[in-house]
Amino acid sequence: MGKLSLLSQQDFVETPAVIRRVDLKVGYKCSNNCLFCVVADKRPLGEKTTDQIKRELVESFREGKTEVVLTGGEVGIRPDILELVAFARQTGFSEVQLQTNGRRFADEAFCKDVIRAGITMFAPALHGPTAAVHDGLTRAPGSWRQTVLGIHNMCRLGVKTFTNTVVTKQNYRHLPALAKLLVKLDVVQFQFAFVHIQGNAMAYHKKIVPKISAAAPFIKQGLKIGLRAGKNVMVEAVPFCLLAPYERFASEFYIPPTQCKEIHQTVANFDIVRKFQAKTKFPACKPCRWFAQCEGPWIEYPQLFGSEEFKPV
Repeated sequence: MGKLSLLSQQDFVETPAVIRRVDLKVGYKCSNNCLFCVVADKRPLGEKTTDQIKRELVESFREGKTEVVLTGGEVGIRPDILELVAFARQTGFSEVQLQTNGRRFADEAFCKDVIRAGITMFAPALHGPTAAVHDGLTRAPGSWRQTVLGIHNMCRLGVKTFTNTVVTKQNYRHLPALAKLLVKLDVVQFQFAFVHIQGNAMAYHKKIVPKISAAAPFIKQGLKIGLRAGKNVMVEAVPFCLLAPYERFASEFYIPPTQCKEIHQTVANFDIVRKFQAKTKFPACKPCRWFAQCEGPWIEYPQLFGSEEFKPV
């Protein structure tokens, strides 16, 4: 493959934004071992202590953050998760979201405890309409059943539930069936996010990364099913030239500027990192009607597959 010509930061248009959300990594341990996990190579960094997380919550709130996403790794396996949710609310955060594989929420009593602690949004990940598809990707037998039951429990208990699905070779043909399942479970919103080729996803890229152009028709079928059922739907990291007529459901329109507190670093505004470092566009994109809004694919994708799929609209 010949050398790709990418655009530089000055080719983008950026508007300063007030940052109200903090994405707080509690650590990198997980009860799944997903083939596509983007932080698998960070697991040796371990876990933050309860006191460290509390200090970071207070620090972010004093900086003006009003929303927090507790994520990992897997937040559900921490023995202090109820304490952390309650502390976040007591600190003053109006929104406390748990980004999770959803497995521990198969326990209804635990769901009620989390609700009492003050969770405002439940964001589980479901990667297939069947155990064969989902468990094959998570490499955790029984995880599909637990995650589905967790989604069922939280939706039934009235917690705002937004799901995320990583789009891979193994599941993209099953996205319409998954959309039907998510509608049946009555989630508020579901998102299909094209696999980010880092961590395990880079190690197994030949096995799990599809061509975006092959996955796009199935992504759009899934979006259509959700929209017909009155659900909010989103798609992430699929260039707009492959999304028509569903461009307005691209998450790039809606992702809020976010501070990220990882174990080894704090990113002041991941919005900038995502646009200028993690994704890319090409000189051929400049005449596209969506040039200002579309962020292009993850930067690793054209390094593996080229850019021939992407045509200016």
